[in-house]
Amino acid sequence: MKRELKRGWVTVAAAAYPLDRLEDWAAYEAKLARWVEEAVEHGADLLVFPEYAAMELAALGDNPGDMEAAARTVSALMPRANALHAELASRFGVHILRGSAPCFVGSRPVNRARLFLPDGRSAAQDKQIMTRFEREEWRIRPGGPLRLFDTVLGRIGVLICYDAEFPLLARALVEAGAEIVLVPSYTEAVTGFMRVRIAARARALEGQCVVVQAPAIGRSEWCGATDGARGAAAIFGPPDGDFPVDGVLAEGELDRAGWVMAEVDRAAIAEVRREGRVLNVAHWPEQHARLKGVENAQFTDSELEKADD
Repeated sequence: MKRELKRGWVTVAAAAYPLDRLEDWAAYEAKLARWVEEAVEHGADLLVFPEYAAMELAALGDNPGDMEAAARTVSALMPRANALHAELASRFGVHILRGSAPCFVGSRPVNRARLFLPDGRSAAQDKQIMTRFEREEWRIRPGGPLRLFDTVLGRIGVLICYDAEFPLLARALVEAGAEIVLVPSYTEAVTGFMRVRIAARARALEGQCVVVQAPAIGRSEWCGATDGARGAAAIFGPPDGDFPVDGVLAEGELDRAGWVMAEVDRAAIAEVRREGRVLNVAHWPEQHARLKGVENAQFTDSELEKADD
């Protein structure tokens, strides 16, 4: 299905998505189609599902409570899941960021999301920096490099959860031309959710771009690797120019399932980067000249005594 796009505008939908214990593949197909259809009914052009949203497919395996078995089950189902997402993107004429999944590359998996276009094309984005749980317990590995997705909706980057907490990753995307940065997330506690939330807002400020956080939510004790998540979906911009004074374009309630949506004006992004009250993107390189060394101002007792002489 071909949809007419509002010139220069993108309607973004961020999912606060629960991981359900599915009975069979048909249940997964029906759930995903229902979510996509709901977003499209509300005018969405770009749909963002969370980090590890694909882990609900572990329920179709023999031992979802075992982390390794769950990862292998989900990885094996990814070709089928990719085909489903491609079909939905084509049917509804939208761009969809598939919820990330452990995908085995050699002996160990990477954490991989994939963006699907309406014309059938797709490309993956792997997580760059693993959390302690991923590296120490689940043994997930960093994957391929950052990618910029140049689409009819604009230039899009993806930072999977913890990646958003590293400014230089976001800066690399901004320097490549990113206007919108997608942050699918999975956080077990509110503290983790807040770390990613604060990072998302900071990246929107310093990159003068729109950042979209889409979290997994809810209890899923049946899955050993992803047994529960907290979060709220949100869409942020820089607090400048034509953006809201707090930078919040849209924000959902904590742990409430559903879509959070906002219209994004790409011209407003270009304008704030060019004529904003501050020019974070343009002035970023000035930091390098100021990093020649840190002077140590000593205020020990002995130094204070010398100062009094």
